Order: sequence, then C-alpha cells, then structure tokens
Amino acid sequence: MSSAGDLDLFVIGAGSGGVRAARMAARRGARVAIAEVAPLGGTCVNLGCIPKKLYSYASHYLESFEESHGYGWHGGIRPVLDWPMLKKNRAVEIARLNAVYGDLLAGAGVTVLRGRAHVVSENLVQVGSKVYGAKKILIATGGHPVIPKVPGAEFAISSNEIFDLPAFPAHLVVVGAGYIATEFASIFRGLGATVTQLCRGEQLLRGFDEDARHFVAAEMRKKGIDLRTGADVEGVERGADGRLHVALRTGGEIVADTVLCATGRAPNTQGLGLEGVGVRLAPNGAVIVDTHYRSNVESIYAIGDVIDRVHLTPVALAEAMTLVDHLYGEGKRVLDYDLIPTAVFTHPSVGTIGLSEAQARARFGSVRVFRSEFKALKHTLSGSTERTLVKLVVDAATDRVVGLHMVGADAGEAIQGFAVAMTAGATKAQFDATLGVHPTAAEEFVAMREPVARRIVPSTRRHWRLPAEKVQRRARTPLRAARTAPACLAE
Repeated sequence: MSSAGDLDLFVIGAGSGGVRAARMAARRGARVAIAEVAPLGGTCVNLGCIPKKLYSYASHYLESFEESHGYGWHGGIRPVLDWPMLKKNRAVEIARLNAVYGDLLAGAGVTVLRGRAHVVSENLVQVGSKVYGAKKILIATGGHPVIPKVPGAEFAISSNEIFDLPAFPAHLVVVGAGYIATEFASIFRGLGATVTQLCRGEQLLRGFDEDARHFVAAEMRKKGIDLRTGADVEGVERGADGRLHVALRTGGEIVADTVLCATGRAPNTQGLGLEGVGVRLAPNGAVIVDTHYRSNVESIYAIGDVIDRVHLTPVALAEAMTLVDHLYGEGKRVLDYDLIPTAVFTHPSVGTIGLSEAQARARFGSVRVFRSEFKALKHTLSGSTERTLVKLVVDAATDRVVGLHMVGADAGEAIQGFAVAMTAGATKAQFDATLGVHPTAAEEFVAMREPVARRIVPSTRRHWRLPAEKVQRRARTPLRAARTAPACLAE
C-alpha cells in the first residue's frame, strides 16, 4: 500500500474533465495518477460529442445531394447509406482518439491505472488489489443515461447503444425532448430513417429560448420528423414480427424498429465508496460541492457531469482548469456559468449563449428584443424551405447584450465568435458598430436595428409592448422578421 504522501492528486475518471485536471496538475509539478475502467476520453469521446457530431456530418449528405440539383448538378443515382461502413470508420477514429488521450497523459507524466477505483478513506483509493495514497482525490466519473421504468423498458436502448445498432432502423422512435433526443431525431431522419419523437411536455428543448424552441420544432417537422408534444409512453412490447409496439398514455400505438430513450442522465457515483467516507450526495447521486469544487470532505473534490451542474464538455474542462488553479496555482480563475455557448446539432442547428428572453425579463425587468427570420442565401437556389432565426436580448438599462440565439446552418460555429464578444461585455451599440461578413447568415446579428415592437410568447400567449413612441417609430420601419432579402439590401 502506498502512503498518503505518495501522490498529490488521484483522479477517478478519465473523461474530459478528469484528463484535463490530471494533465494540468502534473504540469504544475503535482504527482498525479488517474484511474479509468472504460476507454479513455469518457462519454464525449466514446459515446457523446465526437461520434454524435460525426454522425451529424453523415446525416447532411443526402440532403445536400438533393439540394445540389438547384445548382445545376444532375445525373447519377440517389446515394445509399452504408451503415456498417459508417460504424466502422467512426470506431477507427474513436480508437485513434483513445490513443491520443493516453499519449497526452503519459506526456504530462500522469500515471494511468486501468481498473475500477474505490475510495477507501479520505486519502486512500483502491484500484484492483492495490491501494494508493493521495493528498487530494478528484471525482470526475461523469454520468450515464437513465431509461424510464415503464413496462417493456428492456426493449428500448439509450444513447450509449445508438451508434452501433446491428441494422439501420427503418423507423426510429425517440422518447425525450432534450438536446440528446432532439439531435438523434434529426440525425437519423437525415440518414434516411422514419423518425417519431415523443415529447412529454408542451415543446422540446426546455430551458432554451421560447422563440428558438418553437422555431426549430417547426423546421424539424418540415424535414419530415413526426414530432409529437404532450406524448408519453405507456409501455413497449415486441410483436411476433420482431418489431416494437410503443403504447402511448393518450391512446394509440406506434410500431417501430428501434426505440431510443433519451430522457435524462444520472451521475456515476454508485459503487465508488463515497458514502462510506462521508461525502454528501444529492438525491440523484450527484456530489455536492462548494464554489471551489470541494465536497464536505476536505480532501475530496468533484467536477463535470458528476456534480450535475451543466452537462457540457467545455464546462467540465473549464471546471478542471479552475480547480487546478485553485489547488496548484494563483486561485484567480473563476468560471461564469451564465455565459456558456451551446450548440444543438439538429437540422437546422441551434446556437445560444446567455439568457433566454424569459430569463432576461425575470432578471432585468426591462429588455429590448431584436429578432429576424429569413431564408438563407443558399436556399434561394437549393429548393429547400429551411429558414433561419437570429435573436438578440438586450438589457435596456445598460445596453449590454445578455442573450444571443440562432437557429440555422452552422449556428454553433457562428455562436463561438459572438461568445467572445459577450464575455467581454459587448453592448448593442458595439454590435451595431461592427461590420458584417457578407453574405452570411451571421451578419444579421450586427444588422438588426429596430427592436420587436410586439411579441407573443408561444408558451404563454402573453403580450408585451414597447413605449408608444417606439411603437410609432417601429411602424414606419419594414418588418425585418418577415424579410428574405440579404442584410445589405434591407438597410
């Protein structure tokens, strides 16, 4: 058994947050070991961000083939998806990334232990038959998908299994309304499947801006997704033909080849031994931590999905950097959870940073909203009916842009640049003074001049108005939200 002073930091979990914390701590001179029972890289590399984005890329090619006809491309047969090849090529890339993570850890001088870790005491961790001593222990074990407990739940799959289905599903039922469910609905529809998405609530993507939620739902329906709100699953049965019969609580059933349940995730803390050493856990198993990511046990810390704050890879990375700075640096780094750029890889994609309109109204009271909806230049020839939405939410008292939302092609790419501006505290006046890149959809963010005079929030149907003088001035201005011309022609 090693003594408590052998290691400065013992990290449990080699996902995004754990690997970053281990590497950065080692670079600052700490003696670090990391334990992982699964392939290196965690959910993001193996079962999340990376394979999902690869499949998202794949899902656009058929649509692009159809759209090319408007640009003069003809001839050839309609392309057919080779599902086994897609799975194989994805697996090769993931294996490469697993090796890269191993090399990064080794290069930083981190000791990698392959096996399941168990916390023995405040300063001891057991992996296999060996016990290791460490001054600090970091829990970075991530989370796992949870399938609802309904009759026949064993016939459903989670997002963990969706990438390696033996056969491509002709009809996929997606249960859930969050970003994981919504992304896979779009991906498999783009790949050629018939897709039915069941949302228990009134709309998908709860917590996102209302305009963005309703806009992307309408666009997804245009793509052919059977999106049903207010729909919940009663149970699942396998028929004599091998297909799955999904019974709905409101009556009726759907017959499908595969049922994907993407209704939530839970922290991976079971079996770690945390309760035995007195670590306080939330009812769902999340490690409860303070502002410095320390649990109630002085030597034990936690970051990433296991603390159940924001389930995003960049957040786990930022938490890792903040923690390492606190433990082995100057302690000046602070993570702002209000300004987290986020993308949802639907068709079309969603990009957002900051507050929704409703959140901004609750926080600031008086806000100005700028909204524009239009057909992107690409689709003037493609034949597609897809439209783009851009929206700014501005604190009226300070003129600071506090929310930025987009639904459209490459929304995530556009949002990243604006995230820098918003993090720096950009005002609407500074947006107005910024030149746009023409012709792009993102230039609309710096071209909107007049706030929306009257808005109806779809979920509540409540109205709000600007002061009378603003309404009068607005009436003399063409309605930007309804236009289809490029920004340069609408000034």
